[in-house]
Amino acid sequence: MSKVVDFLNEAKTFYIATVEDDQPRVRPFGAAVEYNGKVYLSTRNDKKVYAQFTRNPKIEVSGIVKGKWIRITGNAVVDEKIEAKEAMLEANPFLKNTYSINDGIFAVFYIDKMKAVVSGFDGESVELDD
Repeated sequence: MSKVVDFLNEAKTFYIATVEDDQPRVRPFGAAVEYNGKVYLSTRNDKKVYAQFTRNPKIEVSGIVKGKWIRITGNAVVDEKIEAKEAMLEANPFLKNTYSINDGIFAVFYIDKMKAVVSGFDGESVELDD
């Protein structure tokens, strides 16, 4: 699991795809943490991305580092636990400029049923353990 979070953190910017009606939607993200053995990401609960993955939890995440890219598939699951939010803020202190644990908008979610594959231009692919 930490290999996935390490990859995302090294990428710094990675992209999450959701679906709205029949249209794919992709946007950049930049914070990840491993908590309780799961990959966690964060957003605001008043953004379209949040509404999209709460209606249809299937997501894909992709990022690139040094000619290798990761593709992660799974289901977004919102976690309301304060400890999960604390873990995200501690691992990504820059988020404290925007969010606080009890601000009513800060949301964290993990990727359930995750499959992560790292590929490169050489054609090789490696599945990372979850």
